[in-house]
Amino acid sequence: MPEREATPTRSAFLELKEERAGMEEGYGFLDEKRLILASEILVELARYEEETAAFLQEYAAAGQALKAAAARHGLEGLELYPPASALGGALRLNARSVLGVVVHDARCEMADQAPPPVSVEQSPEAERCRAAFQDLVPRAAHLATLAGNLERLRMEYIRTSRRARALEDVLLPEMDETLKAVDAALEELDREEAIRVRLVPLP
Repeated sequence: MPEREATPTRSAFLELKEERAGMEEGYGFLDEKRLILASEILVELARYEEETAAFLQEYAAAGQALKAAAARHGLEGLELYPPASALGGALRLNARSVLGVVVHDARCEMADQAPPPVSVEQSPEAERCRAAFQDLVPRAAHLATLAGNLERLRMEYIRTSRRARALEDVLLPEMDETLKAVDAALEELDREEAIRVRLVPLP
């Protein structure tokens, strides 16, 4: 491992030790940050998995409703079935910060809709199908918010882990090697000075 060039003096040695102490403190901070981010990721992942299970359950029910509507009207009949009015609503986001990472808690509020056009082909199966897929919208919005939280936390964890590994595996060992080299050079200078003092005759 390459050593940093440093002048072998006592002041340089002390400065390097102070710099290493700062690196050690920085590594401790990054390591603790990694643990906090990992803990938050596990919490968000549990929420994401719970919401995914609920979404898939409702999605399967909507699929069954679609099959029943298709069996009643046929695919061409469903294509001609009057569409619902445009969906309206708002996604309320409550933001919080986890070590600088924005994490959202979402609540999707759907607006009241105008009643769909009356059709001579109107049926309970088609109406249940329409309602089932409309109910998936808030679930999908919440799921997307949780996925965004996980992605932001993941990216910050990767950055933090990369910096921590750089300190642990590269910078701190390199600093230790430099300190050893400077310490050895100072010891050698001390020995040379001691020999020189002994060899110089007293006046």
